[in-house]
Amino acid sequence: MKIINIKTFHVKPRWMFVKVETDEGVTGWGEAMLEGRATVVENAVHTLGTCIKGKNPMNIEALWQIMYKGGFYRGGAILCSAVSGIEQALWDIKGKALGVPIWQLLGGACRNKILMYAHITPTVNPTTEELCEKAQLRVRQGFKALKTVLDYPFLHIDTPKKTDEYVEKFGELRKAVGKDIHIAIDFHGRVSPAMAKRLCQKLEKYDPMFVEEPVLPENTDELLRVAESTSIPIATGERLFTTWGYRELLKRGGVQVLQPDLCHCGGILQAFKIAAMAENNYCSIAPHNPLGPLSLASCLQLDACIPNFTAQEHLTLLEKTELGVQLLKQPFKIEDGYIPVPQGAGLGVEVDEEQVRKMEYDGRWMNPVEFHEDGSFAEW
Repeated sequence: MKIINIKTFHVKPRWMFVKVETDEGVTGWGEAMLEGRATVVENAVHTLGTCIKGKNPMNIEALWQIMYKGGFYRGGAILCSAVSGIEQALWDIKGKALGVPIWQLLGGACRNKILMYAHITPTVNPTTEELCEKAQLRVRQGFKALKTVLDYPFLHIDTPKKTDEYVEKFGELRKAVGKDIHIAIDFHGRVSPAMAKRLCQKLEKYDPMFVEEPVLPENTDELLRVAESTSIPIATGERLFTTWGYRELLKRGGVQVLQPDLCHCGGILQAFKIAAMAENNYCSIAPHNPLGPLSLASCLQLDACIPNFTAQEHLTLLEKTELGVQLLKQPFKIEDGYIPVPQGAGLGVEVDEEQVRKMEYDGRWMNPVEFHEDGSFAEW
């Protein structure tokens, strides 16, 4: 079997799918995306494609080494995102060719269903009432784990009023859903280490599931100091790439939950290796996934077969396109807060390419750019 072609599709609202074709008619799909840089990643995908055309798609590790190391310069968000999407598609091909799910090729299933967590922040800086209403809706839908996002922007040193207002909002959220429901908070790297410590100390009494990116992930020294200042589990990792990117983080300690993004970290096998590293350091895995159904499909294959899995993120869109509605011939279904372990070959999904083409756009999506009151840049 040989790779003969690679195609890309920009899909609304902000995703990019990769299709790898072979001379034997077996095709694989993946998702290669970097929010706000999709067209750049697309160019990287096709550049990498020239390196692997004509080669056997079953030799995934060998092809990964060529794509990642073959250009001399290594790492970074663009290269790793492009490699990730292609690598997912190669696993899809391998699973289909052998007639088994990817998790079966990675040691078999550790569970029979996968806990999902839902986003509950309905708008930028929602009111307490809006936030609680959305959370209660998700609980009625069967979700047992939720995630909200810290209000923004925060100044490097902000006022006690700003801190207390958010903590009170989270307290009302906890009261609205009770203690049977997990609630994670995403700080999104928006606050300084000093403010992260203040916020975590005041939030402790409401028992968050974890605090995500209390500071930017490359700041491992301050991340450790924040972790030492609170009993709340610390999560990070969506902006780190490959096992080498996680090595220093785990060496320093302080993180309890790693969040590799399978569309950025290097793909399924890199995430599997990161999970093994995490297990050796007594950390769990909650894959980052604010993207589409092929990203979710890849995550579920990983979630099924690693022992240290915690919960799986998904976008929780009204249209449910992130679950594959309109894009997959059989979309994923969440039942009582869980998705059953996929049983189909490869990624376990069948892409409706005709529908994908109907939802194509030019790939030009940018994340918001925020500013403080004085006009200076604010972390999004």
